Amino acid sequence: MTGPFRASRHGILLAVRVTPKSSSDEVTSLHTAADGAVSLAVKVSPPPNKGKANKAVIDVLAKAFGLPKSAIVIVSGETSRHKVVSVAGNLAALEAVIAPYRNLI
Repeated sequence: MTGPFRASRHGILLAVRVTPKSSSDEVTSLHTAADGAVSLAVKVSPPPNKGKANKAVIDVLAKAFGLPKSAIVIVSGETSRHKVVSVAGNLAALEAVIAPYRNLI
C-alpha cells in the first residue's frame, strides 16, 4: 500500500477525500479506494457551496499539521470530494502526523 503523499517539484502533494456536511471538522482516517489509491479522509461541516467546504478543508489540514493556512493549497478537485492538496513542509514531519491514522484503514 502506498501512502497519500507524493513529492513534487513545488512541495508535497496530498490526496484528500472530503466528506462535507458532517457534524464535525476533523481528519478521521486514511481511505483506501477500490483501485487501491490511499487518501486522507477529512470531514467538514460546511456544505460544498461557494467554496465553504474547501476553506474548511484548508483550515482542518492546517490545524492537523500545525502549519499556517497559507502553506496549504488545493491543486485539483475544487468541485470534487477527491482533492489533491499541496502542502509546504517536511515529508517526514507530515507523515508523522498521518501515522496514527494508518491503523484505521
